[in-house]
Amino acid sequence: MKKNWFTAFSVLMVIAIAGAFMGNSPQIKTGGEINGADVAWMLTATALVLLMTPGLSYFYGGMVGSKNVISTMLQSVIAMAVISILWVVVGFSLAFGDSFGGIIGNPMTFFMFNGVGTKTHPDLSPTIPLMLFALFQLKFAIITPALITGSFAERVKFSSYMLFMVLFSIVIYCPLAHMTWHPEGLLRKMGVLDYAGGTVVHMSAGFSALAGAIFLGRRKVHLLNEKHEPSNVPYVILGTGLLWFGWFGFNAGSALGATEGAVLAFATTNTASAAAALAWILLDSVLGRKISAMGASVGAVVGLVAITPAAGYVTVGASIFIGAVASIISNLAVTWKSRSTLDDTLDVFPCHGLGGLTGMIMTGIFAKDVGLIFGQTTAFFAHLTAMALLIIGTTAGSFLLYKVTDMFIPMRVSEEHEAIGLDLAQHGETIFTGNGNNPVVSESSH
Repeated sequence: MKKNWFTAFSVLMVIAIAGAFMGNSPQIKTGGEINGADVAWMLTATALVLLMTPGLSYFYGGMVGSKNVISTMLQSVIAMAVISILWVVVGFSLAFGDSFGGIIGNPMTFFMFNGVGTKTHPDLSPTIPLMLFALFQLKFAIITPALITGSFAERVKFSSYMLFMVLFSIVIYCPLAHMTWHPEGLLRKMGVLDYAGGTVVHMSAGFSALAGAIFLGRRKVHLLNEKHEPSNVPYVILGTGLLWFGWFGFNAGSALGATEGAVLAFATTNTASAAAALAWILLDSVLGRKISAMGASVGAVVGLVAITPAAGYVTVGASIFIGAVASIISNLAVTWKSRSTLDDTLDVFPCHGLGGLTGMIMTGIFAKDVGLIFGQTTAFFAHLTAMALLIIGTTAGSFLLYKVTDMFIPMRVSEEHEAIGLDLAQHGETIFTGNGNNPVVSESSH
């Protein structure tokens, strides 16, 4: 295991040395004048989106058992470090570099952020610096693999997760972002509308999570049908608040400026989340369950997921419908999953996979002027086609990446470490004492 860490350390040092001696070239393409109001808003939105990942860390950390809080939270936090470096080196190029057939970008276009300057770009960032656009998009790339972790929480090896995160970002996220958001992207030219990442972020994470839950198999407590007890419900509530707050940057920031579209996205985001939170707890009440903080929190997040692809394209009234319907679908799916053998620990697939899928369909129905409700069919059928391609490609591709990762670093922790809990077994820390010196756990656990 030390060999794997030495390899990772060596790669980081090579990147660091290369960065020290590589001068940035000027932007190849430059656009018009910078709009100060747009820059101010996009700096704010970029920070808001980054805040979502610590928010997700609290959201997931409060849901897992008390022996796995630190490990689960760290899996989100470490994504901010790993993906930030990967994005600068090659990720931004793969997502937004010169297009290869509308599928992926040229890795050399912006390699090591060369050519990513502080001037506008005519195609990608007409009123803000290209570097700000790149940093805004980075925050989306960070949270996507972090979302996946909830599906295999409490049983994945930390080192293998880091490798999978890199592979997922390069092989699945970056091509999907390119196809959907690049001006020459395949899905974009098909007429697919994804305002802020319902397809690129949530569906890709949700279906990759499904593949991960299947690949890693069931936890022992799941096999024994033991009741799962969340460690800290207030953490879940705090995480929900941070996610809801940060999501204004996620959706309204996707207008790429201080515009009318940003205001509309801001309004639909808040309204859909509110409708979804209410729909979840009211459905629970109708079905004879108690109204719970967990239910309200999960429902709110499902609403945020579902409105993401549609945020700037639909009316505020439609956002109520989208949030409520997505919440009902995800609630029923969570109930079904709890009675099945699928061990998706934190319900990533029912909430993000199906929530994103619902939002994608709803976008094709309600998008202003081009939706099915306006008598147009092109966008709707483009969304159905893209949805089918994404489900197959993301699920199969992720499953293959899990197998490749497992070949190099076995992904599943041992039964002993699963019983001890990943906080102690993987990191030598616990929420009870904070003591990192525990002789029970061997060094090989890392």
